Amino acid sequence: MTDTQKQHTFLALLEPEHQALSDYCRAVQRNRHNAEDLMSDTLLVAFENLNKLRDSSAFRSYLFGIACRLSKKRYRNEKKSGEWNDEKANNLISNSSSPDTNLDVQALYKALDQLPEKQKNALILFEINGFSIREISAIQNSSEDAVKQRLKRGREKLVKRLGVKNE
Repeated sequence: MTDTQKQHTFLALLEPEHQALSDYCRAVQRNRHNAEDLMSDTLLVAFENLNKLRDSSAFRSYLFGIACRLSKKRYRNEKKSGEWNDEKANNLISNSSSPDTNLDVQALYKALDQLPEKQKNALILFEINGFSIREISAIQNSSEDAVKQRLKRGREKLVKRLGVKNE
């Protein structure tokens, strides 16, 4: 495959996933600049390794798997270097939403940040990006039962942290 063919193939595969990937990067990074960096790094790695993708129908899982691994790696590096703190995790706030909605979104992101990384990623992939449990298990390289447990435990922890009452 020539470089031009590779570029066209990559762009054709990326186009339907671009917005979902952008949303995922913003959700896991919470800082606009970090989200843009994660997005760029993900696209670079995905493009460079496109020849390793055997089936184009698996591109979505391939792309999000890369983003998930890169995000996890960044988080570990920030924790090790002492760069991570809650002050630096700036929330993305939409100018068009109300202040009450912004507070709710901030509370949700803060609660998500307190979850173990795999639970947080599973919830974001499932609830925000609409991935199936099977797709998440492929992205996280784990069993479907493990993903179901992560979703269940993550939801339970979010309910407790957010103070939501079940009726």
